Amino acid sequence: MTPVTVRQGSGPIVLGLPHTGTYVPDDIAAKLNDNGRKLTDTDWHIDRLYDGLLADSTSVTANFHRYVIDANRDPSGASLYPGQNTTTLVPLTDFDGKDIWDTPPSEADTEDRRRKFHAAYHAALKEELMRVKAIHGIAILYDCHSIRSKIPFLFDGTLPDFNIGTNLGATCGRVIETATYGLCRAEDGYTTVLNGRFKGGWTTRRYGKPEQGIHAIQMELAQSTYLSDEAPPWSYDEIKATRLRRPLSRLLGKLAHIAINGDLT
Repeated sequence: MTPVTVRQGSGPIVLGLPHTGTYVPDDIAAKLNDNGRKLTDTDWHIDRLYDGLLADSTSVTANFHRYVIDANRDPSGASLYPGQNTTTLVPLTDFDGKDIWDTPPSEADTEDRRRKFHAAYHAALKEELMRVKAIHGIAILYDCHSIRSKIPFLFDGTLPDFNIGTNLGATCGRVIETATYGLCRAEDGYTTVLNGRFKGGWTTRRYGKPEQGIHAIQMELAQSTYLSDEAPPWSYDEIKATRLRRPLSRLLGKLAHIAINGDLT
């Protein structure tokens, strides 16, 4: 299987999907323990949720699982959230803090995976952002994520439904941040937070350079908003998902409109 799938569009929005893949090469799968082979920390069905929401958008999807290597972590190994529980470039535990390996990866294993998978994803993502920027003068990276709404190892209580990350406003123009937060807050029946527990991962922080015409925003959705249950078999709930797709479609449409016609300062 190829590490990355790219679907090109002509619009200003690039969807990044670093955590929806479930591919684990056989030699790596053999080193996982029974817990690791469950692939619990997948962004289940997030590709299906966003599919077709915005005409002419581009998508860049990592087909490999985050347990192979996490495409949304700093390749240097630096923590995104110093002092807080989190997972590493090649996770050693799941989101509950439980071991996932019978044979943990060596430094050489990590470097090999970085070259084969992590670098391939980011080369494709950068290429698409540059292509879109060449067309429109700007590009907006919308990084698509989801996570269970209750994970005591990572955060207290219940996660809001919409978790918007802009690294405290550093990764996108103010208009983009304000529009995203405002549209999400206005949705009845959903809760929203801006730069709460998730302020944007390495992808958002690396590419979000508004002064250079590339804006980035991360959307971390609570999986309770579109799954039947946040547990195996991780079933996609058509009713919940159909309801959620409406505000997501409006949001992506608004961001595309701003990119083409708006003042991004």
